[in-house]
Amino acid sequence: MKIVIVTGMSGAGKSTALNMLEDEGYYCVDNMPISLIPKFAELADCQEQDNGYNNIALGVDIRSGHSLAEFESVLDYMKKRQYNYKILFLESSDEVLVKRYKETRRTHPLAKDGRVDRGIELEREQLKFLKQRADYIVDTSTLLTRELKQELQKIILERKEYNNLFVTVLSFGFKYGIPVDADIVFDVRFLPNPYYVEELRPLTGNDKPIQSFVMKAPEAKEFLNKVDDLIQFLLPNYVKEGKSSLVIAVGCTGGKHRSVTLANELAARIASTPYGCKAEHRDIDKDAKRKGDK
Repeated sequence: MKIVIVTGMSGAGKSTALNMLEDEGYYCVDNMPISLIPKFAELADCQEQDNGYNNIALGVDIRSGHSLAEFESVLDYMKKRQYNYKILFLESSDEVLVKRYKETRRTHPLAKDGRVDRGIELEREQLKFLKQRADYIVDTSTLLTRELKQELQKIILERKEYNNLFVTVLSFGFKYGIPVDADIVFDVRFLPNPYYVEELRPLTGNDKPIQSFVMKAPEAKEFLNKVDDLIQFLLPNYVKEGKSSLVIAVGCTGGKHRSVTLANELAARIASTPYGCKAEHRDIDKDAKRKGDK
């Protein structure tokens, strides 16, 4: 019997995770009283063959109130009994969580005075022990619902170990400003610029002619190899320090050609490692929109 304990910050996507697991055949129970979990696991284990309880997902979060403090001893008990369980912790930044609460007009479970940010702060403190024990940590701050489902399918269903780190490789244009959430910034404006080739100007780094133009420069390949070597060194060390998400920003002048090409190349390399990764292109369409406004 496999048990996935879905937990994390309120508003980070636990309902989406449980719905996805249910669609995949998991028997899902949300917000079960903590004291009943060991008995439920015992009964499910006994009736696994008869009732199809081979895959179970349990939603546990701050709604458990004071009894949440009992959960650590429950986890110890389940480990002692050798239950096959994994903890999935869904995380998100304070800014994103506040925005989601404002959009849904829902009240945070711990925001008794109406201050969502205070409720989030208290929740982080109370869930700290669960995050420390988590097998998987997924930061949903920049993920769309479909992207979250894709990551969960890779982690839970395919059992691909992400070592608790998700990487976003973000292309951008310096003339539009450096991304505020960037952890690492690379400047690729030293590479030959396709913008000055008239037939290439309308294209983007997602198009093969641009990719060929950029990558034929020896400097581009050498840059990519050196950055790849640095990233391979950094990622496991970030994991050791408890970092769950990383934004690597790659910038050129307009964020349309060189940075897009290099971001895609770097993301493809990281995707072959034990870490989750996606490429995003913040400014790829901005030049076209500006021209259209004129």
